[in-house]
Amino acid sequence: MSIETDIKQKKFRSPYQRLALNLVYTTNWLEYKQLEIFKDYDITSQQYNVLRILRGQKSVPIKVSEITERMLDKNSNTSRLVDKLLAKNLAERKSCPNDRRAVDVVITKEGLELLEKLDPFVEEWENRFNIISPEDAERISALLDKLRESDNQ
Repeated sequence: MSIETDIKQKKFRSPYQRLALNLVYTTNWLEYKQLEIFKDYDITSQQYNVLRILRGQKSVPIKVSEITERMLDKNSNTSRLVDKLLAKNLAERKSCPNDRRAVDVVITKEGLELLEKLDPFVEEWENRFNIISPEDAERISALLDKLRESDNQ
């Protein structure tokens, strides 16, 4: 379906307005589809993002501040997200040998097992992009990078 059909708007002020609204609408649509995967496992997409970051560390502890830098959602309260993962026994705190004030976090066995369960569902979710050629996917990504770079000019 077109953005015009989905939001029941026949005309846009400009192609840029159509693009902006289409990006927002599509982002929300993708987030909703992803949320459907996670709700059965009682985690949010932000918690999933933290778990992915922790798994990528290969059991090497990481500071909460470093997790924050790597988050997809920069508005996330990473400390709160980590606390929720700790309460679910999906992550654990480790004392930081270099800085007693800092807290290192590492994924637990349970966290790794949860990600293993989720991997096939996430892969299926990602496969919805297969309707776009790899070349078009690269081009869209480059255009999105270019759009974000315009903020730094």
